[in-house]
Amino acid sequence: MDEMKRIRSREEIPEEDKWAIEDLYATDAAWEEDLKTVADDQEYLASFAGKLADPRQLYDYLHRSEELNTKADRLGNYCMRKADEDTRNATYQAMQGRFMSVFVALGAATSFDTPEIMSISDEDMDRFYREYPALERYRRYLTNLRRMKAHTLSAAEEKLLAAAGEMADAPDSIYGAFADADLTFPDAVDSKGEKHPLTQGTFVPLEESTDRILRKSAYENLYDSFAAFKNTAAATLNAQNKQLKFFAEARKYENAFERSLDRTNVPTSVYLNLIEAVHNNVDKMHRYVRLRKKLLGVDQLHFYDIYTPLVADADRKIPYGEAKQTIYDALHPLGEDYRAILKEGFENRWIDVYQNTGKRSGAYSAGAQVHPFVLMNYSGTLDSQFTLAHEMGHAIHSYLSNKHQKAIDADYVIFVAEVASTCNEALLMEYLLGKTTDKKERAYLINHFLDQFKGTIYRQTMFAEFELNIGRLVAEGQTLTAEVLCAEYKRLNELYYGPDMVVDDRIAMEWARIPHFYYNYYVFQYATGYSAAIALSRRILAEGETAVKDYLNFLSGGCSKSPIDLLKGAGVDMTSPAPVNQALELFGQLLDEMEALMEE
Repeated sequence: MDEMKRIRSREEIPEEDKWAIEDLYATDAAWEEDLKTVADDQEYLASFAGKLADPRQLYDYLHRSEELNTKADRLGNYCMRKADEDTRNATYQAMQGRFMSVFVALGAATSFDTPEIMSISDEDMDRFYREYPALERYRRYLTNLRRMKAHTLSAAEEKLLAAAGEMADAPDSIYGAFADADLTFPDAVDSKGEKHPLTQGTFVPLEESTDRILRKSAYENLYDSFAAFKNTAAATLNAQNKQLKFFAEARKYENAFERSLDRTNVPTSVYLNLIEAVHNNVDKMHRYVRLRKKLLGVDQLHFYDIYTPLVADADRKIPYGEAKQTIYDALHPLGEDYRAILKEGFENRWIDVYQNTGKRSGAYSAGAQVHPFVLMNYSGTLDSQFTLAHEMGHAIHSYLSNKHQKAIDADYVIFVAEVASTCNEALLMEYLLGKTTDKKERAYLINHFLDQFKGTIYRQTMFAEFELNIGRLVAEGQTLTAEVLCAEYKRLNELYYGPDMVVDDRIAMEWARIPHFYYNYYVFQYATGYSAAIALSRRILAEGETAVKDYLNFLSGGCSKSPIDLLKGAGVDMTSPAPVNQALELFGQLLDEMEALMEE
C-alpha cells in the first residue's frame, strides 16, 4: 500500500471506497430545496407559542418537531459529510454554515417550548397522559426534559440563549479551520533522506514507523508548527472555555463541568472516580513506560517513541479487504444478526475508506437515520484495522437504536457510545490472541492491547483531568494563555508517564492539536467506555447467548433510559470504580505476560 507515499485526490479514490452520500441527497440542488422548507416548518412550530398547556397541542407540536429533527438529520449529515470529504472546499463549508444558521434561527423561534412545558404542574402532566393517550409516545422525553426545570429560564431568556448558539460554536469552528485546513507541516524526513507528507492524518502512522529518525522528524515538525501559533491556539481554547462558563452560569449551574454531565444524566462522581482510579493505578503506566524503554533499547525514551511497535518486523500491512474479513470473523460471538448488519455496512458503502487531499483527519461514525456513515483514513496498519472495528461498533449501535426506537428516543449519548465501539475492539483482540501460535505475533498483539489501555484509559483520563483543571482556572477568572496551558499539560504528562519518559517542551504543546477539548467534557467517556467494554466483552465470551441478548438490547436502547441504567441492563455498573479497576488489573496482567514473552 502506497497511501503514505502520496496522498491521492478525491477523484482518484475508487467509487466503491467512498461512502454513498447520494443515499442522503442525489444532488446539492435537492439539499437546497429541502433546506428551503425549514422556513415553513419554523413558522408552523412558532405558531404553537402559548398553546402547549393543552395535551393535544403539545402532542402535535412534539410530533412535528420530531419530523423536523428527522429532516435536520438528513440535511446536516449531507453538508457535514461533504465538507469533511475535502475541508478546503468552500462550497460545502458554506452549506454547513447556512445549515447551522437556519437551525439556530429555528431554535430561537421555538425557544418558548421548554419554559412552557416546565410550567405545567406534575398533576396536570399526569392528567394529560390520561386524557390524551397518544402523548405517551413522548413521556420519556418529557420526563427527562422536566428533570432540568431548575435550569430552564424564561421564554425571552431562552430565546436569547438560543440565538447565541452559533456564536458559541465559533471556537470549535475556528479550531477546525485552523488545524485541518490552514495549518500545514513540513515533510518528515527519514533516515535515508526521503520525504514523507506530514498531516494530522499521517502523523500517528509516521510515529508508528521503526525508523526513529523519521519519527523524531515528524514529531518535531508537527509540534514546532503548532508552537508557531501557540497564542492563536490558546486564545481559541480560552474562548471555548469562556463560552462554556457563560452558558453554565446562565443556566444556574455551579460550573461548566456540572452542566455538561447533567445534560446527559451522568453523575459527576463517575468522572471524578475515573481520575481517582487511574491515579491509584498510575504505577502500572510507569511500569509500561519502563518496559517500553527497555525493549526499545534507548538511553532516553521520548514521546516520538511511544507509538512504534515493540516487536520488530511484526508490523505487516493489512489490506482493507483482509481487515474487513478478520473483523467479521472476530465478531462471531455477537451472533449472526449483528454480523448481518456489519456485512451490510461493508458491502453498501457506509464507509469512506482512504485518505485524500483535504479530507478530515481521524475517523468517526455519523449515525444518520438513512444509515450510518463512517469516515476512515485507512492506512493498512493494525491500528487502522482496530479503528475500523471501533467505528463499525458505533455504526451498528446507531443502526439498531434507529431501528428499534422512535426518532426522539434514538439518539444515544456519548457515555454509552464508546462502549459499543470498544467492545468490538476487545473482541477483535481476543480473537487475534486466540488465533495466533507464534510467540512474536502474540507479543506484537499484546503490545497493541497494552497500547490501547495506554491510549484509551490513561491518555484519555489525562485529557479529562486537563480539561477539568483548565475549566476550574476559567471558573476562577483566569485567562488560559499558552504558558498556562503548556505548564499544566506538561505537569500532567510527568504525572501519568513517570520518570522514565522525557517530557519536553514540544509535548507540552500537544493540547493545541486535541479536538476533544472543544467537545465539552466529552473525552472522559472514552476511558469509562473502554472499561465497560472490557467487562462486557468478557461477559459475552463467558456467558454466550444470555449476555449477547442483554448487549443487543443495550445497543437497541437509544436514549430510552439513562446511560447508567442502560449499562446496568447490560451487566455493568459505572457508578462504581470497579470496572475501571478491573480493566487496569487486566493491564497489569498483560504487562506480566509481555515481560515473560520478551525474556524467552
